[in-house]
Order: sequence, then structure tokens, then C-alpha cells
Amino acid sequence: MSSELKGKRIIVTGAARGIGASAARAFVAAGARVAALDVNECPALEGARYFRCDVASRAGVNAAFAGAADWLGGLDALVNIAGVERAAPAEAIADADWDLMFDVNARGTLNTNQAAFEYLRAAGGGRILNFASAAGVLGMPGCAHYSAAKAAVLGWTRTVAKEWACHNITVNALAPGMWTPMYETHRQRMSADELAAHDRMMAMLIPLGGKLGDPDRDMAPVLVFLAGDGARFITGQTLAVDGGLMIP
Repeated sequence: MSSELKGKRIIVTGAARGIGASAARAFVAAGARVAALDVNECPALEGARYFRCDVASRAGVNAAFAGAADWLGGLDALVNIAGVERAAPAEAIADADWDLMFDVNARGTLNTNQAAFEYLRAAGGGRILNFASAAGVLGMPGCAHYSAAKAAVLGWTRTVAKEWACHNITVNALAPGMWTPMYETHRQRMSADELAAHDRMMAMLIPLGGKLGDPDRDMAPVLVFLAGDGARFITGQTLAVDGGLMIP
């Protein structure tokens, strides 16, 4: 076990699987205590405790954060990973799917960040890491509603980074390019021909290795750094951890 985050008190949303579960494990291994929030039960992990939380619900978020901060004894960092993705042609996006993308991805960012703010301000500062997407920067054909919600996350992150800097709170966004259960679901919706074409496209788009990264190996160490004291002078940034997918 390293001690890079020894004594740090961290909330991770979306911690039941994928990048969130990987982050929770990495933070505990680095010496932090972790409140793992999700609508689904999170894997048991020594040094962590599960709190049920639907990030789209302000009341639910406030209750979960109150319980988590009480158990942690305060808060030093929020890592907001909870998110959902749906696909549809732009002209056929249903109201319910548009609302879902914004309720979870955009409103969930608002709810969790506002809830974290009070605890971080009381602690004298801290870190907020929001998960956006290359879709919010580049656009993703077939996922206009997802792209729009993630673009909202980026605009919010840049603005509150400026507003909350006076409280010594840094706010950054991650644009991950990771192979996750959500990505597996995306792949399963494709036909064999579509999947083959998709993999050829990814091989051309991602300079490092030609495919999405591994959350434990490629994302978790970055999150450990960003949640720690070494990242105190980084704020308002969108950090792409994607093998070069989003090189300008």
C-alpha cells in the first residue's frame, strides 16, 4: 500500500463498477478512506463504505453526502464518475432519453458538486473531479443527447473552477477513453459488421495501442495524483486520458 493519499477522505460516485470501482480500489490502496456511492450495491472493500445514491435526486445526494461526510469525518475530494449513455439518431431522440442524459450526467454533476462544496469549504479546500467525455468536446454521432450533456459538464467545470478557487477548491474534468462495462454495452448493440468497422476506426483514432485503455492501469494512477496534494495548482482543465484520441 502506498501513502500518497494517506488520511484523505474521498467520495466516489458511480463506484459500483467500471472506472468508479477501479478508482475506489486505487484510493484505498493509496491510503484514503472512501465513501462509495451508487444506485447499485458496491463491491465490499476494506477502507470503504457503500452509500446508496441517485445523483439525479438532489434530496438523495444531500442525504448520501451527509452520511458519507459523517462517516469520513469530513471531505477532501469528490470524484464524480456516475453517468449513463444512450444512442439514437439526433432526429429520433426521445424526450425521456434526453431527460435521462441531463438528469444523470448534467444535473448529477450540479447536485454532487454543490453538495461537496460545503464540506470542502469547511475543510479549507479540496478537489472535485468531474467525468466528462470526448463526446462533449468532439461530438459523437448517434449520441447527440449524451454529447450535449457532457458538454454541459465541461462548461460547469470550467466556471466553478473560477468561482471556487477562492476557497482553495480545484475543479477539473476527465475525458476518459477506457474499456468499461458501459462501453461493452455500447459494443453489444452493434452488428458483427458494425463492430468490425468500429474496431478498425478505433485502431486509427487511438495512437497508443489502437483501443481503449484499462481503468486500473491507465486511469486509476491519474486519479490518485489528481486527488492528492501534488495537483493543488491544476484547475479548470479537461484532462484526456484516452491514448491520444482527443489530440487537438
